[in-house]
Amino acid sequence: MHTDSLVAIDIHTHAEVSCWNPFDNYGEEYDRAADKYFRSSRRPTIAETVAYYRERHLGLVMFTVDAEAKLGRRRIPNEEIAQAARENADMMVCFASIDPHKGKMGAREARRLIEEEGVRGFKFHPTVQDFHPYDRMAWPLYEVIAEHKLPAIFHSGHSGIGSGMRCGGGLRLQNSNPMLLEDVAIDFPDIEIVIAHPSWPWQDEALSLAMHKPNIWIDLSGWSPKYFPAQLVQYANSLLKDRMLFGSDYPLITPERWMKDFSEAGFRPEVQPLILKDNAMRLLRLGPWAPKAADGAEGAGAAMPGPAPAA
Repeated sequence: MHTDSLVAIDIHTHAEVSCWNPFDNYGEEYDRAADKYFRSSRRPTIAETVAYYRERHLGLVMFTVDAEAKLGRRRIPNEEIAQAARENADMMVCFASIDPHKGKMGAREARRLIEEEGVRGFKFHPTVQDFHPYDRMAWPLYEVIAEHKLPAIFHSGHSGIGSGMRCGGGLRLQNSNPMLLEDVAIDFPDIEIVIAHPSWPWQDEALSLAMHKPNIWIDLSGWSPKYFPAQLVQYANSLLKDRMLFGSDYPLITPERWMKDFSEAGFRPEVQPLILKDNAMRLLRLGPWAPKAADGAEGAGAAMPGPAPAA
């Protein structure tokens, strides 16, 4: 990323539409319920999202959610997002999503995505993927992520997916209690774990976990900052100011709305640049935190592995 030219880095955006695969309408009732809950049916293509962020001089991390085992719905290819990230490497990073139920096959895929596609992190959604983060089923996947010292974002708290459906669509909110990440943080200290969203109804648990474990971060996506719990703002302004991250949850919330509300939500002026960009640069190892190439220089190849561009 060319971070000097970016206003901010949005650590949490979603790929909503694949241009590689035909539309899979299986499980569309989850989409309709989410549209009603979020009062939005906006689903841009990956290219449309990238153009939107480029026009606004914003960096972004983009991912899909692979929940094929639970929802039976074909995922958006990780490779499609990774290709877009390589083509827009000045302002975009790809995180992959692999259903933990895929076990060792998922671990093989993770290694390939890192080493061949340039993936820079991973996204998990314990509620939609129907697993407990501490379940040993996910350990082979975590081991690959830890080996490469990459970050992993975990959804936490309430979920708009399934909200209002009969039985909540069969999705378990309890899987997304951030305290369930404690065993992962202990057993995999080389994974920087990002707790996504204000973790209502477990906000205090998330703050406690981040205070206790230095490899725990919090992204502030999914809510307008004007609705943040007071204790979240308090800790972001003080003890956790170096591990709080800007995220919008685009396209559900636009970065313009989030940043406007953020500027009015009581965050200290000296803390705002940390949350908007500096902390993300450290998490993603960008700029002064980028790995050094073999010759001692900072190189895109060292910071972002992947196939060489075509001649």
